[in-house]
Amino acid sequence: MRTWSPSRPRRANASRRARLIARFNCIHAQERLDAEANLRPFVCDMEMVQRIIYAAAVESFRAAKMAFWKVKVNVKETLALQHMGPEPVETAVLDYIACHTELYDVCSSVHEVICSLNMNPKLPCPPGVDFSVIKILIRELCTLAFLMQTLTPPLDISSGVGGEVFNRSMYYRSFDSDFSAPFVAYHVWPALMEDGAVILKGEVVTKK
Repeated sequence: MRTWSPSRPRRANASRRARLIARFNCIHAQERLDAEANLRPFVCDMEMVQRIIYAAAVESFRAAKMAFWKVKVNVKETLALQHMGPEPVETAVLDYIACHTELYDVCSSVHEVICSLNMNPKLPCPPGVDFSVIKILIRELCTLAFLMQTLTPPLDISSGVGGEVFNRSMYYRSFDSDFSAPFVAYHVWPALMEDGAVILKGEVVTKK
């Protein structure tokens, strides 16, 4: 019979963390570009396309974190009644959720994000078309964001605002930026954060 060791969950956490960071990179490189291609027939302005995708990323993380909190409360209530250790209940809860991802109703989060984008007056979409055209990106982001909450500490994304001072430690400038401009015109992709530290830089456009 194996005894519980604090190093075992730390190793599992580190391995899961590495996989999720790599997946975030892959989504940025693949699904994000696919979503841009899906939007271009309906939204001619590339700036608006990028704004929509950034908003989708922020909304996906928000929806997934809210869903995770609800799942965690339910799992913790159940496990607390039968948990015998030796690991802490919190560790057991996070591990259980990470191993039982079917507990997450990702379709509900995707629907919530699409509705939020459709109702956003700053993100116009032509009549007869809604943001379900990028639901693959949204689904991947929601799934990833949910799993990132099972880490200790969890991973999250930055949520920037237009007009903020450009922070080179948090963002790259997009190729079409004015590189002498000190302010962010709009965000293209969020930075990945851990306990307030930047893990992966995001991307912004700076203009005077």
